[in-house]
Formats: sequence, C-alpha cells, structure tokens
Amino acid sequence: MKFDKVIGQEEAEARLQQLVDEQRIPHALMFTGPGGCGKMALALAFASFLLGERWNGKSLLANASAITNAEAMLAQWQHPDLHFSYPVIKSKGAGSDSKITSEDFAKEWRQMLGGGPYFSLEQWMRYMNAENQQASIFEAESDRLMRKLNLKSSLGGNKVSLIWLPERLNVTSANKLLKLLEEPPLKTFFLLVSEHPELLLETIRSRVQVFAVTRIDDESVSEALTERQGIAPQDARRIARIANGDWMKALEEIDADNENKEFFALFVTLMRKAYAKDVKSLKAWSQTVADFGREKQKRLIAYMMQMVRENFMFNFHNPQLCYMTQAEEAFAQKFAPFINERNVLLFQNRLQLMMRDISQNANGKLQFFNFALEVTIYIRK
Repeated sequence: MKFDKVIGQEEAEARLQQLVDEQRIPHALMFTGPGGCGKMALALAFASFLLGERWNGKSLLANASAITNAEAMLAQWQHPDLHFSYPVIKSKGAGSDSKITSEDFAKEWRQMLGGGPYFSLEQWMRYMNAENQQASIFEAESDRLMRKLNLKSSLGGNKVSLIWLPERLNVTSANKLLKLLEEPPLKTFFLLVSEHPELLLETIRSRVQVFAVTRIDDESVSEALTERQGIAPQDARRIARIANGDWMKALEEIDADNENKEFFALFVTLMRKAYAKDVKSLKAWSQTVADFGREKQKRLIAYMMQMVRENFMFNFHNPQLCYMTQAEEAFAQKFAPFINERNVLLFQNRLQLMMRDISQNANGKLQFFNFALEVTIYIRK
C-alpha cells in the first residue's frame, strides 16, 4: 500500500522518511494516536515499503522484477513475508484447547483490508460475525509468529510482523511476544498499532519505539471527503469540523443510515414530547430505547450528553464552539434556549448517573422512562 492512500499526516510520513534516510529504523515500532487518525494506514504503508514497495521512487529491493513482484503481492495483501496478527474469536463449537490464530480469519481480514486501510474493531467484529464474543490474540498466535519469523525470508528481503491492537494479547501470548522483541529474528521488523498502549505490559512498551500520530488536520479530511467520497466542498468542511480529525467519524457522518441520525431523531422526539408532557408517547419512547442492547443504550446516552452540551454552547452564538451537523444545527435554532444555565447541569448530571446505572445492568426501561419524565421538568426551567 502506497503512502498516497494515507489521509494527511505529512509530518508523520516525513518522520518515517527520516528514519529511513538516517538508517535507524527500529526493529520494533508502535504506532499510537487517537481513533481514526490513520495510524494503521501509516503502518500498512510503512510495512509495504519495508517489503520492497517503492516510496518516493525508491525501494529496499535492488532487482526490478523483485520490486514488481513484491508490489503485486502487497496489492492483494498476500506477501509471504508479511505476517498479520489481530484479535480473533473462538469459532462456535471450538473446544477450550483449540489453537486459534489470525490465520483462521485470514479471508475475512483480507476482505476488510480490501475496503481500505481505515477501519475499527467494531467493523472487524462484524466481519467475523462475532456477535457478543470478545476478541483476543491467543497464545497460539505467538507460537505461530515464533515459528514463521524464525524461518528465512521467502523472497530474500525483510520480514514484517504487523500486530493490530496488541493490547488484546492474552497474558501468555504477551509474554511470548516479549521474548521475540527481546531477541528479534534476523531482518525482522515489528510494527504494532495500538489504540490503548497503556494496557500493554510495561516490559513490551519498553522494547518498542513509540511513534505518536496526531489527529488528521481538518483541511486534509475535507479534501479527502471531496476527492474520495464526492462530497460538496461546503458540506465537506462542515463534516471535517465535526469529525475533529477522525476519518472514521467523518465517514459515519456521510452514511445516510448511521447511528447518530437515529439517535438525533430519538433526541428530538424526547424533547418535543417532554415539552408537551405527553406521558403516553414518552412511555413508548422509553420502550423503544429499552429494546436496544446495553452498549447501544450507552452510546445513546453519550450522544444525548453531547447534544445537551452543543445546544447550551449554541446560545453563545459562536460557531467555533459548536460541533453539530446541519440537521442538528437547524433543530438548535429553536431548541437551544431550552438548554440554559438553570438546567444544563441537571441534564448532564442525570445522564451521567444513568450511564453509570446502565453500565451496572440497571433496568433500561425504568431508567429511560424516569429520565423522560424528569426532562418534562428540566426543559421548563
């Protein structure tokens, strides 16, 4: 994968180029940064370069046919010296002694990569049909890496182990990876891409060089939305500002069926029915929300907290303080005065309590109906 598929991040690319120019590429590099910033895209592009793909006209391979061959295989993510590791689930019916590795889901992984280098754990779970299972990197994965990486390179160049979400390593697997990092096989590079590096073993963190990636600048997000998604420049700028440097969030904003639009409709209904004191409709609203899974309920609460904050800030008439979609802003034109200094903390504190209670398996229907009734009071303060 070439670097031109990475959105923005020119400064990060320049730092990688400097490592190459100064011939001080560390054997283990861990990409970190906020969600949607493109750290996986950078890692994929850098892995491709380490395996021979041309970058700025240069390749680590000397033979032209070898370069062409490497680039063809990398285009399909089937280079024999590129070893992916990522969280997986145990298939239904698998016994407790089953040895599950990333290779068991290689087909699904390549399908996801075929859609581009920007994706989330939630998307990956859907590719695996994970349902309610937890994804981990199991002990057998580290055994597989030890076996594969200690072999000679298939094509005579470098070997790359790219580990996505290493914080999902179980304890045994993490300790075995540590041994590999302490004594890396010849001509082997480890690229780790972590969302939560603080969850990794301290001993692993001490064996890797951290490569911090910042959020994508708004201009780059806006340009990518226009060039790659066909969004009008004015709309692209608005979406880029809402996304706040998160390409995944930007894509969600242009998805006609995305969850936030559903949440916005629920928020509007709640506020209108609460103002009208329509208890029957509020009860129906709470039943609808109670039918959501617990994680979706928590996301709805987080969205309502955000909307309360945005409508309160809208009253200051400073566009730089607000992050709303066009539909949300249109609603705020009339609704924002109902969120003011007399009730904003009441809303936020009550939503925080509900988030805590839902997280602790409280009755969702009761929680949301009680909140809906309280909104009839808050909204008139």
